[in-house]
Amino acid sequence: METVIIAIVALLIGLLIGFIINKNIEKNKATGTLSSAEKEAKQILKEAEKEGESIKKDKILQAKEKFIELKAEHEKVINSKDKKIADTEKRIKDKESKLSSELSKNLKLNKSLEAKEEDFSHRITIIEKKQIEVDKILQNKIKQLEVISGLSAEEAKERLMESIEETAKSEAMSLIQDTVEEAKLTAQQEAKKIVINTIQRVGTEEAIDNCVSVFNLESDDVKGRIIGREGRNIRAIEAATGVEIIVDDTPEAIILSCFDAVRREVARLSLHRLVTDGRIHPARIEEVVKKTQKQIEDEIVDIGKRTIIDLGIHGLHPELVRLVGRMKYRSSYGQNLLQHSREVAKLCGIMASELGLNAKLAKRAGLLHDIGKVPETETETPHAILGMQWAEKYGEKAEVCNAIGAHHDEIEMNSLISPLIQVCDAISGARPGARRQVLDSYVKRLKELEDIAFGFNGVKKAYAIQAGRELRVIVDCEKVNDEKAAALSFEISQKIQTDMTYPGQVKITVIRETRAINVAK
Repeated sequence: METVIIAIVALLIGLLIGFIINKNIEKNKATGTLSSAEKEAKQILKEAEKEGESIKKDKILQAKEKFIELKAEHEKVINSKDKKIADTEKRIKDKESKLSSELSKNLKLNKSLEAKEEDFSHRITIIEKKQIEVDKILQNKIKQLEVISGLSAEEAKERLMESIEETAKSEAMSLIQDTVEEAKLTAQQEAKKIVINTIQRVGTEEAIDNCVSVFNLESDDVKGRIIGREGRNIRAIEAATGVEIIVDDTPEAIILSCFDAVRREVARLSLHRLVTDGRIHPARIEEVVKKTQKQIEDEIVDIGKRTIIDLGIHGLHPELVRLVGRMKYRSSYGQNLLQHSREVAKLCGIMASELGLNAKLAKRAGLLHDIGKVPETETETPHAILGMQWAEKYGEKAEVCNAIGAHHDEIEMNSLISPLIQVCDAISGARPGARRQVLDSYVKRLKELEDIAFGFNGVKKAYAIQAGRELRVIVDCEKVNDEKAAALSFEISQKIQTDMTYPGQVKITVIRETRAINVAK
């Protein structure tokens, strides 16, 4: 045991000695490595110093070269500025020399002007003296003329003015007549061609009835169901629609009477639904009438949309589209308002194209010119003004608004489209069969034409013929000569234009007759 311990201790001592020896060897090696590293560092420092010196010299040389370049550029800039300054000084000197020369010229001119002014003032004084002498001579001559003629200067002037006025009137009337005849020769043929071609391209319709609608029945037994017990059904229909229902002896038909075509159409469709369904009582009547009213409103909008699409009009306000659709259920003297407006729009488009105007704008104004005739409530505003107000409200152009408001001369026309709308409206309304006229208004218009003619001096008789399209005036040959007859015809035409409203045109014919009668015995 002790031997083992001694062996272990001996082994540990051997290991410790070996470790110490290894440490000394490593220390010697590190010392040698450190000395060699110091030598290499010194060598690297020497080489770095040499490279630094060479780099320093190169940078100094580059800096000198850059300085020389900048100096050269600076000298160039300074030379260019000096040159500009020299040029500017030269121009200033030239301007100064020019100004001095101009000043000298102006001084010479002022002197010459002063001399001329003195000469003119001298001449003016001479002319004033001569004018005074001429005035004195003129006064003397006037006095001599007054003594010779027995008239004062004012009386002579008045007589001279009267004679000149009569001569001027006759010459003016002859000139107007010649101008009118010349205009007719050059323009009448072309105007007729445009109007005839325009009318030929537009389809026409006859006047229609606008007060009543006839509702046909399958049998007379249905009449009793429509009337109801003690008339409650017919009263409910009349109250809901505002239409008068006339049930008489007409076989298999009842009559719906109302001036409002929309309400009349609502009543007709409601009756058709009630009769088809078979259930006719007050509650059902109110329900059907409300549905029919909604259907008619939708149909009115659809009609307006189809109309503007057919005419190629775009960008119309929805409210104006609805008003256009309502015109289907309105008539004027029996002429359907929507058909009339479509016809006017087509006429305006064609004529505007022929005359070189804006056809789209003219067509738009032609379609909208009578929208003031379809208000939903009663109003006292003229339909042209009301239509113009609506067009302005919904953003139409000024030319269109003016054409709508001026087509019956309520306002002044300020564009070429306005008279075009007026003419096309007259063409559409005045053609034969377009409208029905009430006899009383027809006779009244003829009498107004004759009364206007009788309002002029020298008129013996007046006859309105050809449905008011011609007025023949017979004058006294002793009071009216040939020249005054032409003037009278013109004055009567102007009076009719300003005082009356009528479709188409009125021809005025003045007849002056002289007779020499002797009897042989």
